[in-house]
Amino acid sequence: MSKGEKIQLLVIDVDGTMTDAGIYYDQNGNELKKFCTKDAAGFFAAKKSGIEIMVLTGRECAATQRRMEELKVDYLYQNVRNKKEFLTEFIEKHHLNGENIGYIGDDLNDLAPMQLCGFIACPCNSCQEIKNIADYVSPVKGGEGAVRDIIEHFLNEAGIWEKLITEIYDVGR
Repeated sequence: MSKGEKIQLLVIDVDGTMTDAGIYYDQNGNELKKFCTKDAAGFFAAKKSGIEIMVLTGRECAATQRRMEELKVDYLYQNVRNKKEFLTEFIEKHHLNGENIGYIGDDLNDLAPMQLCGFIACPCNSCQEIKNIADYVSPVKGGEGAVRDIIEHFLNEAGIWEKLITEIYDVGR
């Protein structure tokens, strides 16, 4: 069984992972983010396979709240300054095994919490420290569909990606 096949909870960072890491402000000071719509297929497939999804980010943004509601994530935690401490407490509270947790992130604030997890993945434009510990480095950049590529990768390893996508989108390949 591959590491990706053991995932029961998938933790995903936002900035630089689901977005291009840019921070945009409008004339009223509102923070805007550009999410890649291609990631949705990965979210939906993971959910259909029984994987819970946690989005864990160090920033707080209404755009993130809205997008995660659209994607129907199980847990959304914003403005988390110490992700390792937060994830450690979450694991203990929910009686989880780190081996069954996957983590997708891109930068130094993801390094410590990633080391609590059994499967680590990142976009190709992640910092080198993250790439060094990743089980899978997506050839896709953050904000350009990397999350979908990573989920597709480990669900393909499990042999269920095609089946899930066919069921979700009513398409045959």
